[in-house]
This record gives sequence, structure tokens and C-alpha cells, in this order.
Amino acid sequence: MPLPFPAADLEALGRDWVAAWNAGDLERVLALYADDCEMSSAVALRLGASPDGIVRGKDALRRYWAHALSLITGLHFTLIDIFVSPDSLVVFYSNERGHKICEYLRLNAAGLIVQGSANHLGH
Repeated sequence: MPLPFPAADLEALGRDWVAAWNAGDLERVLALYADDCEMSSAVALRLGASPDGIVRGKDALRRYWAHALSLITGLHFTLIDIFVSPDSLVVFYSNERGHKICEYLRLNAAGLIVQGSANHLGH
């Protein structure tokens, strides 16, 4: 899929991303990611998934998310909005605890997520 990506495709990806998480289907979520993806998150740092908070590669991401999911009861994301650019999207949502989060997702030319960043409020 050549750049730039159509806004409607990016919005659909964001909705699919939320739906996959809400289904509790980790493999469905991971299918949206490239094998060489990177994901940064303060939660990854806090849980010891990476010394710098960046999880590198789909296999490492699978291990991190499987561990994180084992600690969460009733995971649910409520979509607030989706922001798009030519090669990325930001999924703005609230989680089951009511915390608002922005998830930045950048795509490769194949339309798979190659870089992600979970951004939480600083206070």
C-alpha cells in the first residue's frame, strides 16, 4: 500500500485496533504489527519489559502484552477519536479505569504498524 494512506483506511485501522483489544485477542492485535516493530510505553518500563521503555520486535511485544494482560481485569477501550497523517494515526481512547490515552501508530509501506507509542497524561 503506497503512501500516503487514505484517511478512511487509517481510521478503519484505528477502529480495528480498538476492536481487537476489546475482543481480548492478542494475536489479532499483533497481526496489525510488523515483525520489526517498536513500541514505547511507560508501562513497559514499569513492568520491566525493557530497560528504556521500548519493546523491540513482535515476539518481545507478544511477551510484554501477554504479561500486562495477565495483570488487568476487564480490559476495555472506549474510542474517543482518531487523528491521521499521511503515514500514521493516533488513537485517542479511555481504558476500563477511565484513564485517557493517546496511542501513536506509524505504518510501514505494507500498512503494518512499525512504531507505536502509548502516551498517558503526565499527572
